[in-house]
Amino acid sequence: MMKRLNRNYLRKKNHVSDAVGSADKLLFKNGSLIDFSKRQIVPQDMLIVNGVVAEIGHLEIDEFDGHQFDIAGKLIMPGLFDMHVHFREPGREDEETLLSGASSAMFGGFTSVCTMPNTEPATDNREIIEYILNSLSNHLIEVHPIAAITIGRKGEQLVEIAELVDAGVIAFSDDGSSVANPMLLRRALDYSRMFDILIIEHCEEPTLAANGAMHEGFMSTKLGLPGIPSIAEELIVARNIMLARYTNGKIHIAHISTKGSIDLVRRAKAEGIQVTCEVTPHHFSLCDEDLETYDTNLKMNPPLRTPSDVEAVFEGLKDGTIDVIATDHAPHSSEEKDVEFDAAPFGIIGSETAVGLTITKLVKAGKLNLIDALEKLSAKPYQVLGLPVPEIRSGAKATISIIDQDIEWMVDKHAFRSQSRNTPFHGMRLHGKSWGVINNGKYLISAQQ
Repeated sequence: MMKRLNRNYLRKKNHVSDAVGSADKLLFKNGSLIDFSKRQIVPQDMLIVNGVVAEIGHLEIDEFDGHQFDIAGKLIMPGLFDMHVHFREPGREDEETLLSGASSAMFGGFTSVCTMPNTEPATDNREIIEYILNSLSNHLIEVHPIAAITIGRKGEQLVEIAELVDAGVIAFSDDGSSVANPMLLRRALDYSRMFDILIIEHCEEPTLAANGAMHEGFMSTKLGLPGIPSIAEELIVARNIMLARYTNGKIHIAHISTKGSIDLVRRAKAEGIQVTCEVTPHHFSLCDEDLETYDTNLKMNPPLRTPSDVEAVFEGLKDGTIDVIATDHAPHSSEEKDVEFDAAPFGIIGSETAVGLTITKLVKAGKLNLIDALEKLSAKPYQVLGLPVPEIRSGAKATISIIDQDIEWMVDKHAFRSQSRNTPFHGMRLHGKSWGVINNGKYLISAQQ
């Protein structure tokens, strides 16, 4: 007997809960498969048995005894990968735990994440790496820990890179700050070449950015807030590119935000330097002019830049200078954010709004075509990190995201799976949302549509 699950069934049976379970027998009818390599979208049905893609194509199956879903109008693609999240555990479990962060990512449409190392204590040793991996070992979400470059993220002594790679580290970063000592960063890049692993830099010169709360410019003067100038980022981007050229190491620029930085990366790529970069959805959805409300949920680092910087981001996404869209999901408690703007911490949550912002602000706005936009959330992060992109073919492990590009919905921070609520997008209407995810023999179909 076939068990057909549709949206009305979900709502009637589970109210506003969700369909979750083991991916034993799942049949998806009338979907559209995105083939990033061929730049095309092809109508396909898909059968998954025991977490593996059993068949794909036009399928007519009689006496199907699993769950069948009609996904007409939905997009099937390799699982979305967020290569920049902060899950706060260990140390700040009041803001986010590994499990709550993974749940937030899962409901946002992601199947894999990279956790950043600015935990308390810093993720700089084998024990913490193993703790992170073990905590999510049976989860739908795959976690790829990023370790600190220096012990305690203090910028004084390199971590045991070989040991941490052996423990399962996917990349190294002192995220939250740059490695100020060029010799230390040079040595890290030398090691990156030996282990074919990525060095990720938060590019900010601390003396230029000291005590800043927003982008330095007309709006910071108007609002009376201390500024962080573009050159604070661009100076370190330029230095890092020069070191990558010198060492032939791999450098990745996290959350790039200024026109000058994007131009530097564009020229470096043309020269053949191994540099990649990412941008966050909030840096192409908002600008410094939005801070007139003094909403502390608009305080982030790097800060929201000018409209001309946002236009440069669009151009960088379009011409391939910007490789990846990553959320920089940064949970903070309401008590921390509900203070004066100067005193509030930097950062916003982003896992559950990334798909909607990407489709609304890029695709629907005509800034980027659908395939290119979703590739930066799906295949590109794998490629930048040197991982194989999941294949959607018969016999392959099912690591899949299914996106409804047409649904219109309102952001409700109270419905988030994250433990924190620090988003500036509450109440905003967006197009596009995750419909479901499949990975590690498990699946989730969200009823929150």
